[in-house]
Amino acid sequence: MNKILCIGEALIDMICTDKGKALSDGENFLKRPGGAPTNVAAAIAALGGQVELAAKVGIDPFGKHLIDVMQSFGVSTKWMLQDEKHFTTFAFVSLMENGERDFYFNRGADGQLSREEVDGIDLKEFSVIHFGSATGFLPGPLQAAYQGLLQKALQKNIFISFDPNYRQLLFKDEQQSFIDQSWNFLNSCHFFKVSDEEALMITGRATIADAANEFLQRTKAVFAITIGKDGTLLGVNGKTVVIPSIAIKPIDTTGAGDAFVGAVLYQLADKTVNAINYMTAEEWAAVILNGNKAGARTCEYLGAMEAFKHLSSDIFN
Repeated sequence: MNKILCIGEALIDMICTDKGKALSDGENFLKRPGGAPTNVAAAIAALGGQVELAAKVGIDPFGKHLIDVMQSFGVSTKWMLQDEKHFTTFAFVSLMENGERDFYFNRGADGQLSREEVDGIDLKEFSVIHFGSATGFLPGPLQAAYQGLLQKALQKNIFISFDPNYRQLLFKDEQQSFIDQSWNFLNSCHFFKVSDEEALMITGRATIADAANEFLQRTKAVFAITIGKDGTLLGVNGKTVVIPSIAIKPIDTTGAGDAFVGAVLYQLADKTVNAINYMTAEEWAAVILNGNKAGARTCEYLGAMEAFKHLSSDIFN
């Protein structure tokens, strides 16, 4: 199988387990490896794919933990670089009684992955590159690394996947910048996945149907809009179709979207860009249905990485 490259943030999620308490009042926290592209890479490896993660962590116990976890899944960590000057990035989150999240982001090493470092990656080894942008559109070296790698991937005709992973608390004052940068990738990639909320925000439309039409008109990519229990809206060859979700009793939805993306890319890794371009709507529907199966399996366990331990390509049968 050909290799997949995921680029973006690797970080530690610190989840407050004191129900309903603000971070300032919380005393008990769970440490969990996180970062959207990190999750996607783990899901691909769990399914049996060959994948490398390009990310930066600190030279500290938490950076070592992230590297160890990725290696335990079989992800190549050759390009998980360690920064001598910056601590591993942390995201602290607590769920309040009113359903709102108390969130604090302590950015460190993840944003320091530079364009010069990424230029050292031999792209001839990869058939797919996935950009999971949660922190990749924030100002800093990682932003330039994203842009540089995108241009190289286009020049070498490598299949490009994109997931914007919008986080309102990170971009509350820079939403338009996020939207503009997203369109740059939407217009360049071959496949993208967005949530229903992201679809409405990025297009500025009021309904999912209108947002999907906007994507059909403005991009050439195949796309998937996740619409919760209703399934996934697939846009391909100028038309849309809804692929049904898998009926389950969810325990935790964390990482479900990343498992979906990982499953889609796993199925495409051995195909050339030209072969993918000639895939029929029916073939894409089968790929998306398998992505839904991976997302559903992930929802049956507590925590993304724990769920990925139960992923395998057997679920596609």
